[in-house]
Amino acid sequence: MTKFAEYLNTVYLIFSKKSRVSFVFFYYIKAMLNEMTPKIEAVQKMQDYIAAHQREEINLSDLANTACYSPWYCYRIFKELTGMSVSDYVRRLKLTGAARRLKESDAKVIEVALDSGFESVDGFQRAFYREFGCNPGTYSTHPIPVPYFIPTGVKFQNRHFNACKENEMETRNVFIQVIKKPARKVLIKRGEKAAEYFAYCEEVGCDVWGLLTSMDSLCGEPVCLWLPEKLRDGKSEYVQGVEVAPDYKGIIPEGFDVIDLPECDYLMFQGEPFAEEDFEEAITAIWESEKKYDPSVVGYKWDKENPRIQLEPRGERGYIELVAVKAQ
Repeated sequence: MTKFAEYLNTVYLIFSKKSRVSFVFFYYIKAMLNEMTPKIEAVQKMQDYIAAHQREEINLSDLANTACYSPWYCYRIFKELTGMSVSDYVRRLKLTGAARRLKESDAKVIEVALDSGFESVDGFQRAFYREFGCNPGTYSTHPIPVPYFIPTGVKFQNRHFNACKENEMETRNVFIQVIKKPARKVLIKRGEKAAEYFAYCEEVGCDVWGLLTSMDSLCGEPVCLWLPEKLRDGKSEYVQGVEVAPDYKGIIPEGFDVIDLPECDYLMFQGEPFAEEDFEEAITAIWESEKKYDPSVVGYKWDKENPRIQLEPRGERGYIELVAVKAQ
């Protein structure tokens, strides 16, 4: 979201709750936010097209046909809402795809380079080094943490859509089960004072998730944690990181800390699959379930000495959180 749109969004969220504010001003702000809707929908269509065709040659005409606007207008609104040009966006996405493939398969550098749309290995190597700071051949045999480009759809960045919904949230089913997590270390990136995701992104930036995604994790993906007081070290409650073995001897990225977590039981709360744009409602449903649930019915009580864990909200599997418990 642009700074101007973010400002309007903030004003709308504040004043929509103030009964004494002039209705003229209120609806003026709301109208200006609604003017963003066609732009957001058009850029989201372009992002979706790029994601589906990232192994192909992508040009502005293709995106213009997808968004049903002129190439010039598509170029302008894409840069306005994503903060980068179409060519930079596509290049970074293709390089991240190439890095994943080099790390996860036995593909040769030349094969990956050509499949990624580069005309020569030399050009691919230069672009890869500029993006990640290492040579692709070296990375394929000795992967290190690198900042993968993980773009966020613009429709998910514009939170006023959910704020403007007037219908009540529909009832959602939540599946709960007990799981045991082993003793482990977690490599974490701390914020300053953040207690939730959006504040954390403002403090450390959202790009840290790309770096974490490039790293191997015990649970197969990065995690977000709400740390208990004893693990905060005077910093943020909310952090992001990767779980690794207790005897981990690998690379610790600059600016990261390492914490030790003991073996612990967790209640896993998993919601229904959801449409990606409805992620806030999916998260809220889990939080409400956690507030209402009494762990004593399964012989446990809440464990405040271990962190609460959040997995990446993915619509196809439902939103998942793990809350620490201990036997009564």
